[in-house]
Amino acid sequence: MIGLVLAAGAGRRLRPYTDTLPKALVPIDPDTTVLDLTLANYAEVGLTDVAIVVGYAASEIESRVKGFEEKYGVNLELIHNPEAETWNNAYSLWCARDHLANGVLLANGDTVHPASVQRTLLDARGDGRRIILALDTEKKLAEEEMKVIWTEDNGVTQVTKLMDPDTATGEYIGVSLIEAAAATDLASALQETWERDPHLYYEDGYQYLVDKGFRIDVASIGTVDWVEIDNHDDLARAREIVCPS
Repeated sequence: MIGLVLAAGAGRRLRPYTDTLPKALVPIDPDTTVLDLTLANYAEVGLTDVAIVVGYAASEIESRVKGFEEKYGVNLELIHNPEAETWNNAYSLWCARDHLANGVLLANGDTVHPASVQRTLLDARGDGRRIILALDTEKKLAEEEMKVIWTEDNGVTQVTKLMDPDTATGEYIGVSLIEAAAATDLASALQETWERDPHLYYEDGYQYLVDKGFRIDVASIGTVDWVEIDNHDDLARAREIVCPS
């Protein structure tokens, strides 16, 4: 199993940082970015081979590869998404389809979270589970969150932002474990998704699988400080988490 990071996005709501940097490299403190934290998490759980999907301002990540490898003891491979500035992340994950056959721990490049999230997913492996989503079941949900409905009998039945928050089991935090056994089905679902509409999310690919009868499971992350960085308020929250006063 390898680590996989989706770091192709432009993050326009984080300007002026993202005038020149991809969202994954926006500074949380002078020496730390989301990508730093994600690579450190992978190293902590023993995943030292990591693929990163890059696109917008890819050269900024390329220039830091050697430093990241030396700092975190990882081996990095960059995967280029040529449509990153106009298409959504269903296509980004599809660009990494050849790596899914290794089994991957996937993390969005804008999510600050502790390594306990990765450990929770790794501990949840087995019993035929092929895709496992990290789920926050503690947070009060609103309209913007990627919400999930899950039952013991059927697994995930819905994963979408477009649902009544009161009906959701929890929020998908942007971290998944994808077993090698899911690679072919997921790659096909992602292709179907971006060909239908290139602006769709990879979670729409998950929903496509669910609608076809593929079981997706969840693992609750418990009470964990984490944040998805979409705007400057989220960035301030990330700084509180990483650098508490």
